[in-house]
Amino acid sequence: MKKLFSNNLFLMFMSAFVFVSGYFFIRLAYNFTDSMPFVQEIVLIVLGTLATILITAMLLNKQTSVELDKEQSIKFIELKTETYQRLIDTIEEIVSEQDITSEMLNRLRFNGHRLAIFASPSVLEEYENFLNIFNEGTEDRHVSLKDAESISHALARLTVFIRSDLLGTLDSESSYSRKEITAQIMENAKNY
Repeated sequence: MKKLFSNNLFLMFMSAFVFVSGYFFIRLAYNFTDSMPFVQEIVLIVLGTLATILITAMLLNKQTSVELDKEQSIKFIELKTETYQRLIDTIEEIVSEQDITSEMLNRLRFNGHRLAIFASPSVLEEYENFLNIFNEGTEDRHVSLKDAESISHALARLTVFIRSDLLGTLDSESSYSRKEITAQIMENAKNY
C-alpha cells in the first residue's frame, strides 16, 4: 500500500477520479436533495477535503523525493572531497619524506582504489598519467628536487581534473573560463 501511494501517477489518477465521480455524484444528488438544502454543501465539503488530501499527499511525496536526492548528492560530494583530500595528503607525505617506502606506495595504491569508486573517468585517466610520471621519477625510491618538481607539475594537472569534477558547474558559471583556471593552477605549481 505504501508503494502505491509513493507513485505520483496513482495519486494524480485518484485526484482526477475524485473530481469526476464527485461531479457526477453532485449532479445525481442535486435531483434527490431538493427537499434537503444543506446536503449539497456537505457533499461538496467532503469531496473537496478528499481532493485536498490527495493533492497534498502528491506534493509531499514529491518534496520528500527531491530532499532525499539532494541529501544523497551532498553526501556523495562530501565523500568525493574526502577521497581527493586524502590522495593529496598522501602524495604530500610521500614527496616530503624523500625516501619512498613500500608502505607509502601501498597507501598510494589504496587511494587509487578509493578514486575508482568516486572519481570521474577524466580524473582516473589523469591519475594514471600522474602515476606514470611518479613511477618514472621515483624508480630509485628517492624523491629528488627535480622529481618533486615533475610530481608537483603532474599533481597540478590532476588537481585541474579534480576541481572540474567537484566544481565543474560552479566554474562554468564563474567569470573565469576553464582554460584560465587551468592556467592559474599550473602557474601556481611552477612558482614553488
